[in-house]
Amino acid sequence: MFLLRLEQTIDRFSDLLGKIAAILFVLMLFNVFYDVVSRYLFNAVSIGMQEMEWHLFAAMFMLGIPFTLRAGGHVRVDVIYEGLALRKKAWIDLVCTLVFLIPFCLLVAWYGVDFARESFQLGEGSGDPGGLPYRWVIKSVIPFAMFFNFISGIGLMLRSINILAGRHQDDDYTPVQH
Repeated sequence: MFLLRLEQTIDRFSDLLGKIAAILFVLMLFNVFYDVVSRYLFNAVSIGMQEMEWHLFAAMFMLGIPFTLRAGGHVRVDVIYEGLALRKKAWIDLVCTLVFLIPFCLLVAWYGVDFARESFQLGEGSGDPGGLPYRWVIKSVIPFAMFFNFISGIGLMLRSINILAGRHQDDDYTPVQH
């Protein structure tokens, strides 16, 4: 039962990241709306607002990945996968998480830390006049998001283990609570 509770805790964490990504999406919409209105109605262009759009998009995308993984919306060969029994799906998820997802997350997080640290040490900012300073802030999202994705991958592994151990009996088990 400990593994089932741990899986549920990680799932709640992934859900929280999904909510944060949704908030970032709404903020990005307001940013784009403001940018378009100011550009076309008032002929006022803000490089900083345009850069904020891709900063918000990048953060939204990167923080939305763990929720997508938890919700089962990630890319896989669904033509084969969807027709399989629950236990076979669990084996595929378990093996692919161990062989592909976790090593990828750890590798990108490892190099992402140096990527963000170098940006911080250089005081990197936008190359455009009026652009956003502190480029290291958005670059630091990469290792954080990969760490969160790693955590969500552990949740997927635990789900697979719990299915194989018989703790999830329902063939229609979906990790997302509606």
